[in-house]
Amino acid sequence: MSGALEGLRVLDLSSHLSGPYCAMLLADHGADVIKIERPGTGDEARSMPPYVGGESAPFMLWNRNKRSITLDLKSERGKADFLALVDGTDILLENFRPGTLARLGLSYEALSARNPRLIYAAISGFGQYGPYAMRGGFDLVTQGMSGLMSVSGAKDGPPHRLPIAISDVAAGMFLAFGILAAVEARHKTGRGQMVETSLLDSALSLGVYEAAHVFATGTRPERLGQAHRGSSPYQIIQTQDGWLTLGAAQQNFWERLCDILGAPELKSDPRFLTNADRVANNDTLIALLQAQFTKKPSAHWLAALEAGGIPCGPVLEFDEVLADPHILAREMVVDTLHPSAGAMKTLGVTVKLSETPGAVRRPAPRLGEHTADVLGAPAPRDAATA
Repeated sequence: MSGALEGLRVLDLSSHLSGPYCAMLLADHGADVIKIERPGTGDEARSMPPYVGGESAPFMLWNRNKRSITLDLKSERGKADFLALVDGTDILLENFRPGTLARLGLSYEALSARNPRLIYAAISGFGQYGPYAMRGGFDLVTQGMSGLMSVSGAKDGPPHRLPIAISDVAAGMFLAFGILAAVEARHKTGRGQMVETSLLDSALSLGVYEAAHVFATGTRPERLGQAHRGSSPYQIIQTQDGWLTLGAAQQNFWERLCDILGAPELKSDPRFLTNADRVANNDTLIALLQAQFTKKPSAHWLAALEAGGIPCGPVLEFDEVLADPHILAREMVVDTLHPSAGAMKTLGVTVKLSETPGAVRRPAPRLGEHTADVLGAPAPRDAATA
């Protein structure tokens, strides 16, 4: 097998990031993902800078391992070709606003009637039902509405948008999990089902500490800056020449840290006896620790902390991360060859399987590159054999 999901066919109608990221995860592990795009323009992400050889670098990263065809689903010919593909498909993936495909006669109910084994997977801003279902939703909007922004940033600063598209990526990962759960259920029932999530649900699901705080206390979680809500010391620390991360909340780590810093008296200080004490007095504790850490460079402290078995690490820039020997050993940076962009690098496959490993097998497709191959191929296999 070339991958654990070999034999599964996916029709990917999604665009931008959330849906394509989900489809990429499936494709990385062997699923045959056919990306269906609008003629002429294709996925809007194709226009995202920066460009390499005239191709969008972001688009190429999260659309690798797929084939691209163009179909006009508003035309009778395009709809007929699409339905022929659906008949032999395991999974259909879309991230339109709810009801968009239904208005074209391509609802879950209609497609499931043609292919009862079809798993219909959808991502939207706010979900397929609920008061906000028909609103348009982007990562920015759902970061704000999920509460994530309210707890990000400096204590006395404004709400902070995470610079990564956390709602989009989380929704893609959650939907991939849901799809595989539906595939497993289909082994038992013989039928597909509707699988859906939203950017808002996914972003909220990441706020596990904050939700626990509200449920337990009935109060609003405050913005803590770099501090952790339930562990101390557990944050970024400034050194003489930079920054490092320090995870020394566990009691044995804390006591070793005191010895490394030459401050054993802190172990018996009543303000810092337990993790709960340290959380309550975190600002005071960090000020004391900073006074020690700024005396020597990061390399000194990282060596001492690692020798003491205390979890820590440097704060790296992205170019440093992508050249890090451990990242390279984990094959998280791989080489690929694109017909337009040429030789280039992309991120590797995150989840490692010992017997059926995923792989970057092909570069992101050019718009409509595989239309003739897919639509001119023999009739799709019988879905009942999937």
